[in-house]
Amino acid sequence: MTNDTAIAFDSVKEAFAPVTDALKNMQNMEVPESAREFVKKATATAKERVADAFAGSEKVTAAIETAVADGVSEATKIGRNIQQAIHEDTEAFFDGLDKLASAKTISEAVQIQSELARARGEALISRAKSSTEYFGKLVTDGAKTLQDNFAKAYTKSA
Repeated sequence: MTNDTAIAFDSVKEAFAPVTDALKNMQNMEVPESAREFVKKATATAKERVADAFAGSEKVTAAIETAVADGVSEATKIGRNIQQAIHEDTEAFFDGLDKLASAKTISEAVQIQSELARARGEALISRAKSSTEYFGKLVTDGAKTLQDNFAKAYTKSA
C-alpha cells in the first residue's frame, strides 16, 4: 500500500506540475505600469471619497450641534419669559388688591374688579398671540436652518 500511495502521489504531482511551475514563475512576473497606475488612481479616488464623506459627516454633526445649542438657547429664553410673565401677574394681582382696598363703595370695588379682569384678559390674549407667533417663527426658522445645513452637507459629500 505504501508503494501504491507513492505512485498515486507522484501521479498527482506530475499532473499539477504545470500549475506549480506557473505559480513559481508568477513570483518573478512584473506587474505592468498601467495596472499599478490604475491601483494608485483607484486608491486616491477612494481616499478623496472617504475624506468627502468625513467632511459631510462633520457638517451634519455641526448642524445638529447648532440645532441643539439653538434649542437650549430658545428654551432658556422661554423660561425667562415665563418667569417674567409670572412676576408681572403677581405684581398686577397685588396692585389690584391695593386698588380694591382703596374702594369706598361696593359698586366702586366691582368696577375696579371688572377693570382688573379686563386688563388681565387683554394681557393673557396678548401673551397667547405673541407666544403663537414666536413658536411659529421658531419652528419655521429651525426647520429652514436644519434643511439648509443638511442640504449643504449632503451636496458636497454625495
